[in-house]
Amino acid sequence: MRVIKAANYEEVSRRAAMLIAAQVLIKPNAVLGLATGSSPIGTYQNLVAWHRAGDLDFSGVTSVNLDEYVGLDGTNDQSYRYFMNEHLFSHINIPMERTHVPNGLAADIAAEGAAYDAMIAALGGIDLQLLGIGNNGHVGFNEPADVFTEETHLVDLKEDTIEANARFFASRDEVPKRALTMGLGGIMRAKKILLIANGEAKARIIDKAVNGPVTPQIPASILQLHPDCTIIYSEC
Repeated sequence: MRVIKAANYEEVSRRAAMLIAAQVLIKPNAVLGLATGSSPIGTYQNLVAWHRAGDLDFSGVTSVNLDEYVGLDGTNDQSYRYFMNEHLFSHINIPMERTHVPNGLAADIAAEGAAYDAMIAALGGIDLQLLGIGNNGHVGFNEPADVFTEETHLVDLKEDTIEANARFFASRDEVPKRALTMGLGGIMRAKKILLIANGEAKARIIDKAVNGPVTPQIPASILQLHPDCTIIYSEC
């Protein structure tokens, strides 16, 4: 595990984008695992800028996203499909049919999770998985629990996760209470993992995840066991 302390959010974003860009340059048909939330926005802005400058070609790339709220379709401006279209997909030349986000409207959520995992396996697995981290140590929407969950699954969001996400909605009551998320087994099967974060609270939970015991109570702690994991964070 490599842990890099950056000076600020801009440096976190630039360093993360450089690693993702290197993956695409090395393997033009790479499978990228992508994340949403405030943390990766700067990373995506760098990737878009480099693509527009003619330095990055995403035409051969396939993407798979970590998660989606249950009950929101892709036209809802709070859905993660909408987020990805707005912040990345609509600004680069990745074929839209090769961008994958879990279906939060699936009639059978368990079947959707199994199909999502099978699709990733059929792609040959994820070459590089981008992650953020919650204040409680969640990655994706894998919340603190008694056991690590391997497969893509339905999760009831913790109150502190709902509270943290409320800033994106008109009111706390509008925040979905459930999500479909890639499991920790799926995340750990990625060939490379890149976790980014900024802020004092995130720095504290990263310290626990990196230096504390491996425990499902801090889901990100399982990353200690990954053979190629990079964490880039700043305290501001």
